[in-house]
Amino acid sequence: MRRAIYPGSFDPPHNGHLDVLRRAAHLFDEVIVAVAFNDQKRAMLTATERVALLNECAGDLPNVRVARFDGLLVEFATDQEARVIIRGLRAVSDFEFEFQMALMNRKLDPSVETVFLTPIEQFTYLSSRIIKEIAMLGGAIEEFVPRCVAAALRGKSRGGAA
Repeated sequence: MRRAIYPGSFDPPHNGHLDVLRRAAHLFDEVIVAVAFNDQKRAMLTATERVALLNECAGDLPNVRVARFDGLLVEFATDQEARVIIRGLRAVSDFEFEFQMALMNRKLDPSVETVFLTPIEQFTYLSSRIIKEIAMLGGAIEEFVPRCVAAALRGKSRGGAA
């Protein structure tokens, strides 16, 4: 079975993430969306919320499952018997960091490969950081995220019910 890991914080998941996920789901028998949990970082959405939202967003993809992880990604990949890590590249500016991470992961476990996928052009400008900022300032984000994610963010933003 060709199994891949698509890791990220997904805080929040957006249409660019989902585009890359759908592309990966067509290439692999199974894709595990690995939601990174780091209690040192202050996330807008809890890991539990992010897992639930991703399950809802990817519910139509039968070969996708969502799991939470912390620790080293290559160890999680080995535990899940995955030999591929999927990473999204939006622009050249992403490449340097992602390339460094791919090389370090290869150093830690040479059996794990990294595959880079690009989102469709209309999503190349999306980032979770920008979407969170727009949401916190009460701006419209419905064009950038699925409906369920927009509702979750509105509940946490300045204009929403806490």
